[in-house]
Amino acid sequence: MARHDAIRTPVFNGPAGWSAILPPAAPRARLQGAAGCDIAIVGAGFAGLSAARRLKQIDPGLDVAILDAARISEGGTGRNSGFMIDLPHELTSSDYAGAGDGHDRQLTRLNRHAIDFAGAAVEEYDIPRGWFQRAGKINAAASAAGIAGNVSYAAHLRRMGEAHELYDARQMKEITGSDHYQGGLYTPGTAMIQPAGYVQGLAAGLERAGVRIYENAPVLRLDSGAQGWRVATAQGEILAQRLILANNGHLESFGFKRGRLMHIMLNACMTEELPPEAIRALGGQECWGATPADPMGTTVRRIGPAQGGHRIVIRQGGYYRPGMQTSAHDLSRLVAIMRRKFDARFPMLKGIGFEHAWSGHLCLSRNAVSVMRELEPGLYAACVQNGLGTARGTLTGIGAAELACGRKSAVTEFFAAEAEPARLPPHPFDTIGANAYMRWKEWKARLE
Repeated sequence: MARHDAIRTPVFNGPAGWSAILPPAAPRARLQGAAGCDIAIVGAGFAGLSAARRLKQIDPGLDVAILDAARISEGGTGRNSGFMIDLPHELTSSDYAGAGDGHDRQLTRLNRHAIDFAGAAVEEYDIPRGWFQRAGKINAAASAAGIAGNVSYAAHLRRMGEAHELYDARQMKEITGSDHYQGGLYTPGTAMIQPAGYVQGLAAGLERAGVRIYENAPVLRLDSGAQGWRVATAQGEILAQRLILANNGHLESFGFKRGRLMHIMLNACMTEELPPEAIRALGGQECWGATPADPMGTTVRRIGPAQGGHRIVIRQGGYYRPGMQTSAHDLSRLVAIMRRKFDARFPMLKGIGFEHAWSGHLCLSRNAVSVMRELEPGLYAACVQNGLGTARGTLTGIGAAELACGRKSAVTEFFAAEAEPARLPPHPFDTIGANAYMRWKEWKARLE
């Protein structure tokens, strides 16, 4: 017998911009009273929905129920930048390279498996094509240090035998319309998604396949017993034979991996829809995505009507928050910084306002490992995505579903071989040290 009480439930600051620009979705039922199922999943993001789809692939007869603390796409998924990246993308690295060529080749194969899994879901569930585009991405460089980082990463990609192309300032302006960038590194394998639209489509497809989804149902307690796992919310409970936790950093909220998980808040802004005169003044291509050459720099994405209108999304500014919450002051401070970053890149758009601003939560481990394993009998985790919620979340969801069904695969073997998340310094030294380190890294990457 085991009992795990939630010490916190998810709290979100600002609207989920990707969800806000889509037509309103019909609300789903909350969990009321008692219900049962074969497998319950806590979390309806990339990991939880992917786990449900994989479970149905393995055994279409499984009774699967998903509980989410928010509405579909209004939690972390609607706050994601929408890069489903195939190549190594280690955020603690200076150039995104991972633990070595062999490890990175293996991870690239798995990331592509996740992207193919998502692409197949788009076809199977008739998700609009504009919400999932295999368009590639650019590492954008705005300084000599950024150029050097791209050259270093390009050398790593050559050793791996991966396709890539280095761009100069002229090519970057042709794509982005901006004079800000001195160069770029294009890689073709990334899928650019409308993250809220994709997960809404995935959820709708799963419901047609018989999966039950309960929204606005934060889980307050988990209990194990002879009949399986009891999952309790404020209004009801589910008794499940097996349970998958797909709640990323909120794994720690139920007492697992305490003192081992790093909780980082990131912030983003989305412009109002660009009027025709602004589109003409900007120039460049209609849709593109640019991650910074230095991981601590500024991410920028331009989208078109197929994703929710002609808009630009900009993301900048990370800070460590063990409580997994931000404040209105934090968000206001970062919006001002993002305004300056936006104006530096797009001086021709200075009159364009930000329509949406939000904070989102990343969960990382010091040694860049995820937690995809059986935690207790019948309890599986698909958590700790290390800032890569789209591809890594999809992978951990696939892996947890396979573990729950007794299956072995390249996905389960990869995560089984990973170490435990490394321990963090004791609080408050973790917070002081992490925030000081990030401020220093952001200062070094200030031009990016």
